[in-house]
Amino acid sequence: MLLAAGCRVAAPDAPSAGARLPAAFPNAAAPVDSLGAGGQPWRKFYQDSALTALIDTALRQNLDLRVAVQRVELARADYIERRGALFPTVSLGGTAGLDRYGRYTLNGVGNYDTNLSQNITGNQVIPGPITPDFFGGFRSSWEIDIWGKLRSRRRAAYLRVLASEEGRRLVQTNLIAEIARNYYELLTLDNQLAVVQRNARLQQEALRLIRIQKQAGRATELAVQQFAAQTLRTESLAYEARQGIVETETRLNQLLGRYPAPIKRGTTLPEAGLVGKLGVGIPASALRHRPDVRQAEAELAAGQADIAAAQAAFLPSLTLTPYLGLNAFRADLLFNPNSVVFGVLGGLTGPIINRAAFRADLRRAAAGRNETYYRYQQALQSGYRDVVIGLRGLENYRAIVDLRAREAAQLRSAIETSNELYLAGYASYLEVVTAQRSSLDAELNLANARRDQLQQGILLYQALGGGWTAD
Repeated sequence: MLLAAGCRVAAPDAPSAGARLPAAFPNAAAPVDSLGAGGQPWRKFYQDSALTALIDTALRQNLDLRVAVQRVELARADYIERRGALFPTVSLGGTAGLDRYGRYTLNGVGNYDTNLSQNITGNQVIPGPITPDFFGGFRSSWEIDIWGKLRSRRRAAYLRVLASEEGRRLVQTNLIAEIARNYYELLTLDNQLAVVQRNARLQQEALRLIRIQKQAGRATELAVQQFAAQTLRTESLAYEARQGIVETETRLNQLLGRYPAPIKRGTTLPEAGLVGKLGVGIPASALRHRPDVRQAEAELAAGQADIAAAQAAFLPSLTLTPYLGLNAFRADLLFNPNSVVFGVLGGLTGPIINRAAFRADLRRAAAGRNETYYRYQQALQSGYRDVVIGLRGLENYRAIVDLRAREAAQLRSAIETSNELYLAGYASYLEVVTAQRSSLDAELNLANARRDQLQQGILLYQALGGGWTAD
C-alpha cells in the first residue's frame, strides 16, 4: 500500500496557448509553393561568384560554426549514454580480501562450527583466524525499463541531437546572411567612394575656375573660400568611406575565420541584385523551415520526454544484478571447477518518504518544457515579423531606389545648369555650391537605398529559413 501511494504523482500544468499563426502573410502574392524563398539553396539565391566564394570559405573556417558542430557532438555523446542505459552493464574483474571474524559473530561461529564437521576435510577447511576471500569473474547490473523511464530519457537525448543539428543550421543561416550583408555594405562603400572621388574631381576643377575668375575680378574671395570648403568636405567623405571599407573587410575576414586579407568583389553596387525567387509561401509551412523554429520544436518534444521520464521515476524500478565467476577462500583453489559460482539478485525499489528530489526533477522538466514552448512561439512571431518587414521593405525600397535615382539624375543635371548660369551671370556661386553638395548627397543616398533594398531581400531569405539544405 505504501508503495502504491508513493507512485502517485500529479500531472504538471501545461503552458498557456500562444497566439494563433495567421493563415497568410499580409500583402503577399498567392503562394506558388510551400516554402517560398527559404527553400532555395543559397547558391541559387546568391549568384555573385565572389560572394559565394566567401560563403564557401566561411562554411569551412568560421569559428562559430565549428563551435556549433561541437555542440552537436556533445548532444550525440549524451544520446549514446542514454541509449546504453537500456542495456545491461557487464564488467570483468577480480577481488581479494582478508576478514577476521570475532568469536561471537555469526561468521566467526559459523566458520568454527563448520570446521568441526566430519564432512569438512582437507582443502575444505576454512582458514582462520584471518580468512581470505578471492573472486574472479563477471558482474552485471541491469535496470529493467518497466515504465519507460529509460526509453523516455533516450528519446529526449535523441531529440536534443536533432535540436543541436538545427542549432548548427541556425548558425549557418545567420552566418550566410551576415556575410551577404557585409559584402553588399562593402559594395556600397566602394560605390560611395567612387561617387565622392568623381565629385571631388569636379569640385577641384570648379575651384580652379573660380580662382581664375577671382584673378580676373569676376569672383570674390568669399566664393573661393566656399568652393575650397566644399572640396575639403568632399575629401573628408572619401576618407570616411575608406575607413568604412577597412572596417567592413575586417569584419568579413573574421566571419571567414581568417586574419585581415583583401576581399575580392564580383560586381558593383548598381549591377548587384538578388536573382533568387522571393516568394514567401504559406506561414504554417514556410516558417517551419526556419532552423530556430525546428530547433524549438525538437526541444519541445525533448521536454515532453523529460516529463515522462520524471513521472516514471516515481514508480518502482526493477534492477537485476547477476554474477558468474570463481570464488574461493584459498588462492590455490580459485581455478578449481568446484569454485565456480553464479547467481542473480533482483531488487524492486520505489520512493515512499521524502520524494523531494523526484518532485524537483518533475518541476524542472515541466518548467523546461513550458519555457521551450514559449521560445517556439517567440520564434514563430519573430519569423512572421521579419517576413512582413522584408516584404514591405522590398516593395518600399524598390520605389525609394527609383525615386532617388531620378533625384540624383536631376541634381547632376542641375550642376551643369548652375555652372552655365553662373558663367552667364544669372546664378550666384552659392547656388553652384548648393547644387554640387545636393548632387553628392543624392548619389550617396541612392547608394544607401540600393544597399537597403538588397538587405531587405537578405532579411526575407533569412526570415524564411534560407541558407541551409538537408544533409
